[in-house]
Amino acid sequence: MSEIRTAVVIGASGGIGAALVEALDDEDVRTLPFARSFSGERHLDLEDEASIAAAAARADSPDLVIVATGLLHDADHGPEKAIRELDPAWLAHQFAVNAIGPALVAKHFLPIMPRSGRSVLAFLSARVGSITDNRLGGWYGYRASKAALNQLVRTLAIEDKRRNDRGLVVALHPGTVDTALSQPFRQSGRDLFKPDRAAVQLLDVIDGLKVTDSGRHFAWDGSEIAP
Repeated sequence: MSEIRTAVVIGASGGIGAALVEALDDEDVRTLPFARSFSGERHLDLEDEASIAAAAARADSPDLVIVATGLLHDADHGPEKAIRELDPAWLAHQFAVNAIGPALVAKHFLPIMPRSGRSVLAFLSARVGSITDNRLGGWYGYRASKAALNQLVRTLAIEDKRRNDRGLVVALHPGTVDTALSQPFRQSGRDLFKPDRAAVQLLDVIDGLKVTDSGRHFAWDGSEIAP
């Protein structure tokens, strides 16, 4: 990848995260993987700010940081189809993982990223986080928490321009990828990407970003997603 020497991947134990690490290694980019399921120096839990700060302290001025995490469902909860299914604890958990945790990553990682030259902080978002694109309703917590992430990305991008005028902060939609997150909700007729292909597509989008793209949300094919 052009101008990228050192990368951090957060969520490196997941399908897309692991594929991103492998794809970056193939590009001879020095890559530091972190995940909640990792132990020791590679442990990072988005719901534990101390672990995020500790991970940032181990990173060495990365040019690229990718937050490849997301929560759509777990063993006890799925996307809400109607307001009667709203549960405050589940909503709070989705916001903690999909919005608050990524914001704390920015808090601790942006200050250690280069203050000059190209750098990219990228977050995996989702098309369903677009308010403009919401025509079906449902999926309250996931939609709202990803919309919050997209607003955080926009706000972070504005502030970070004062630190590095060539730095980028972006949200990325990987499409429907063959991972545990999407498995229960796939629809026939939609493109389904294997994680290795999704990783390459995302890195291609990152490679093609212009400085003026900071704060925006892009799909796997490089097209911009409306707020």
